[in-house]
Amino acid sequence: MVKHYNCIVCSKRTKPKERRSINPAVKRLLQNKWFITNISQNDIICNGCMHKYNAEKSRPLKVTRTAQDDCDQDFIPPKVARTSKQLSSPPSVCLNIPGASNSHARCVVCKKPGPKFLVVSSDARFQAFIDGNVLIPAGARCCSSHFQENGFLKTECFDIMSKSENSSSNRTSIVKLLTHMRETCQKTQNKIDFDNIGETDCKNLTGLSHQQFEDLCLHVLLHIKSTPSRTPKTSVGLFLIKMKCALSNKLMSTLFKVSISSVRRAINTVRQALMRSFVPLYLGFESITREQIIKDHTRPLAKTLLDADDDDNMILVLDGTYIYIQKSNNFSFQRKSFSLYKSRPLVKPMVVVSTTGHFVAILGPYLSRNNDASILNHMMKCNVDDIKSFVNDKDICCGQRL
Repeated sequence: MVKHYNCIVCSKRTKPKERRSINPAVKRLLQNKWFITNISQNDIICNGCMHKYNAEKSRPLKVTRTAQDDCDQDFIPPKVARTSKQLSSPPSVCLNIPGASNSHARCVVCKKPGPKFLVVSSDARFQAFIDGNVLIPAGARCCSSHFQENGFLKTECFDIMSKSENSSSNRTSIVKLLTHMRETCQKTQNKIDFDNIGETDCKNLTGLSHQQFEDLCLHVLLHIKSTPSRTPKTSVGLFLIKMKCALSNKLMSTLFKVSISSVRRAINTVRQALMRSFVPLYLGFESITREQIIKDHTRPLAKTLLDADDDDNMILVLDGTYIYIQKSNNFSFQRKSFSLYKSRPLVKPMVVVSTTGHFVAILGPYLSRNNDASILNHMMKCNVDDIKSFVNDKDICCGQRL
């Protein structure tokens, strides 16, 4: 029985953790490169020699042709491994455009020393050229406080940034800049840009002011990915236009220069993002407390009419509204959703509001054959959305007609 194992290359006595078996590729290298021919099945190689083998395997092959190879017509040179590093021309082109400094040790804006910097991305450098007319070299570093939430530099950074009158660039960077400008022009040509939309257009298209649109986008930007055809703000704009104007996906695809499938995915993604991060903050029994409704969302006239002078009495107004739907192909659901009162198919969500008109919760939807009383009984019996823990025995619930 063998008590110790020596490396076949360096003759080092190896520990069990350092032993590596010799596979056919390693055996081929030992025979051709290191001229070790007496290799048996039980021989091993140490970990250090195995690292040398891996380095030798990843090293690109240098081909040297001799005069004999030139005379040989059947000579085929072996393939040389390609390096992942992209070649670029030297910065030999001088441009009359202000340029920023190229330093990895200091911030490109405030010149503060590191070490905690962020690399300015290509999109941020392109936006700096568009907004600030300054060329930032690739690989420049910047403090995290100078970035906006979308990854671009803040506008005030261009005023405090130290710039030279001229900038040197190479042909590779100029070609990339022109390509980026061409792609941006193609995206925004005859197309509504929700990233730079004005106040009037935002109000007409979405029904929200520009500030309200920006606040809504802040809630869902982390849950929506940017794609080559649409940005997160464009997805939110498509969803709001769909809700406001009820346009078909084909018409929206023509207006915004995106495919029908992209419109469908954008609306579905925004809807899920709003239900996850926006709706729970402003709608539902968990979004507001009883004390807030009694103190801030109860009118004095309602207290007088309903004799709710006690500060612990909460007044809620419940009413079932209508959402009209298309005629279903399912005959059973078609009969259940058809309303004899409105003579068309619909569903009924139950809306819970305060006396000031503040929306507390929306429950349902329920079938059209249910009236407000049956819906309220179902809410209390099944404890929908944990409503029993929200209301007390002395609270007053009334319909809209009261």
